[in-house]
Amino acid sequence: MHFQWDWLWLGVLVISSVTLGMENEENLDADVEVENFDKQSQEADVDRDKSSLEVVYQTPKPTGEVYFTETFDEGLSGWVLSVTLKDDMDDNIAKYDGRWEVEELKENAMPGDRGLVLKSVAKYHAISAMLAKAFVFDDKPLIVQYEVNFQKGIDCGGAYIKLLSSSNDLNLEYFFDKTPYTIMFGPDKCGEDYKLHFIFRHKNPKTGEYDEKHAERPDVDLKKFYLDKKTHLYTLGIVKFLKVEFQFLYWRDEKLLKPDDTFEILIDQTVVSKGSLLENMIPPVNPSKEIEDPTDKKPDDWDERPKIPDPNAVKPDDWDEDEPAKIEDPDAVKPEGWLDGEPQYVPDPNAKKPKDWDEEMDGEWEAPQIRNAKCEAAPGCGEWVRPMKNNPKYKGKWRAPMIDNPNYQGIWSPRKIPNPDYFEDLHPFKMTAVSAIGLELWSMTSDIYFDNFIICSEKEVADRWAADSWGLKKLVASANEPGMFSQLVTAAEEHPWLWVLYILTLALPVGLSVLFCWPGKKSDEYIDFKKPDVSKQITKGELKEEIEEFEDDELEEEKENEDTDEDERREMEETRKELKKDNTKKMGREAPLSEGEGGEDIYDDEENEVPGEEENEVPDGSQEGDRSNKSDSEDEEKEAEGMGDRPLKSVRKRRVRKD
Repeated sequence: MHFQWDWLWLGVLVISSVTLGMENEENLDADVEVENFDKQSQEADVDRDKSSLEVVYQTPKPTGEVYFTETFDEGLSGWVLSVTLKDDMDDNIAKYDGRWEVEELKENAMPGDRGLVLKSVAKYHAISAMLAKAFVFDDKPLIVQYEVNFQKGIDCGGAYIKLLSSSNDLNLEYFFDKTPYTIMFGPDKCGEDYKLHFIFRHKNPKTGEYDEKHAERPDVDLKKFYLDKKTHLYTLGIVKFLKVEFQFLYWRDEKLLKPDDTFEILIDQTVVSKGSLLENMIPPVNPSKEIEDPTDKKPDDWDERPKIPDPNAVKPDDWDEDEPAKIEDPDAVKPEGWLDGEPQYVPDPNAKKPKDWDEEMDGEWEAPQIRNAKCEAAPGCGEWVRPMKNNPKYKGKWRAPMIDNPNYQGIWSPRKIPNPDYFEDLHPFKMTAVSAIGLELWSMTSDIYFDNFIICSEKEVADRWAADSWGLKKLVASANEPGMFSQLVTAAEEHPWLWVLYILTLALPVGLSVLFCWPGKKSDEYIDFKKPDVSKQITKGELKEEIEEFEDDELEEEKENEDTDEDERREMEETRKELKKDNTKKMGREAPLSEGEGGEDIYDDEENEVPGEEENEVPDGSQEGDRSNKSDSEDEEKEAEGMGDRPLKSVRKRRVRKD
């Protein structure tokens, strides 16, 4: 029973672990629920009899100050296709001739909701649009947000955007890979390298040159966002100052501005990466104060060896470097039956020269070699050679043992000097102003979907924009998701170890049902008791033997009963005599009698009475029969009184036999 309960608890633990793992994956996919849907989305009609969620889509509208918004519901109005060529490439392949279309999603589409779709494969694409007003990096945060759906997955290609730097000569028709940008942000993938770019171009205050600063890679697994064919929301937030509220006792609330220069990257409103522009960029924004002196050289006598051969060591006299590592085994003996004169391979006697064989062109024809049939039955064929074994005298080349180098000076490194290019920029947030947004991409996969761009400074505005656009897409996609079985299979394909949990989860109920419901092993007594009587034919001889055995058993039982009755009678007779003697003594003490009167009569009566009882109790043929016909209860009571603490074995035997 304890074994069964152990299996039951094991099953509960495994099922709990699977449920917890699935809940963790769901929380990872969507940690923050979309809230505050507009009135139109809240009143959407949910048809429970259908698998899809029917909603009335309405183009989202910004609720605060924005620098740029685009839903593509009205087409490509305001967007400019690039007509220039890519630098340093042949004119035939350097054209930005990739095709763009405005379409609905292929799956989980909402009527009226359209997006920008990259349609061409292995071509360069470039398209851009001006912001409603330029974003200047002063004290306001920057929030960039848009949606991407890799509708066919992604083999090699990007879906990132560029925020183009403000300049007087900015012409969107000539937007290409060398056009100056301030920030590049978004997903990119090639091979098994899944990236989420955040790059900003920092201006060196000394030289005026721009350097690209890359954010450190996120610690989360990005693979599922690229391959699940769902619409995902990408958000970048950069803050120069962090507002901190303090409440002082007896004072009013005050809002202070704390220098921050931090960034956050979110996917589906869940933070996947965050850090500081000063500490978490590669290479760092500010160079080191000191650098290695390029003119410094290592001295010729600089010794970097921590160990050296012992100069005082001497090779031992018995060290023979000429001894081979392997020698022939002198104790080996050629096996009996070894065929020295037989080759291991012989020409195939059944082979024939091809008809098209030309000896002038192909040379003399030779039959192919096959294994010698005689060698298969023998220990071996050909010349026998003694096997090799390790040489016990082999020591190899002698080398002096290593000792610590007394002249060791450590690993040499050039001396440090002040960095002539050193500068310190405490607020790298102050980047070049942005006046346009562009997509300059190359991809080996088509149908990459972009939608609902927004650039603003307030998180509430971006969240409401996401709720009115991406939030509806998420609801529709959730309603159209496959059943539980399909989801489990998909999860197992991504994480093969889940198959083990599935098998255990399915096998446990079966095993527990077998343990609890399968009949246990019965004892031999139980089997004999439950065994039904099977009628079978009995011969005359067998019947006679059974009758004789039965009669013998009855005779033995009667003898046992007679012996038991005799013992009981003796005990009862002795008990009566003792009681009479005791009574006589008491009576004699109270009233002494004469020798010729009552005493003799009393004893005579007793003596006469006892033999009379014995005569009446002498077993007789008929008397024994009458006595044996008494009721079972009377016999048992009398026997119990006479036997005392003796075992009731004879009583049980008689009861069973009578039954």
